[in-house]
Amino acid sequence: MRKFVAALAIAVPFALFTAVVGAKGCLKGAAVGGVVGHVAGHHAVVGAAAGCLIEHHREKVRDKEAAKQNAVPQSGTASAGTTAANPNH
Repeated sequence: MRKFVAALAIAVPFALFTAVVGAKGCLKGAAVGGVVGHVAGHHAVVGAAAGCLIEHHREKVRDKEAAKQNAVPQSGTASAGTTAANPNH
């Protein structure tokens, strides 16, 4: 009965927040976390849930960093080409 309640406590938040379950990185994190949790003491479900959350967070951080990289203009290459092409400067 205790395992059923623990599984239910883990499954209900995922059922309510379905966007987290299909989130980027969640499947990979859940697979790794499930294996690690199983090896660490037969806690595969807890490991899978934690792995999903951790990997989802890492993917969000990577996406934010990639967006910052794309938003920063590359000023060094544009200015060198325009002064050579414009003879008035």
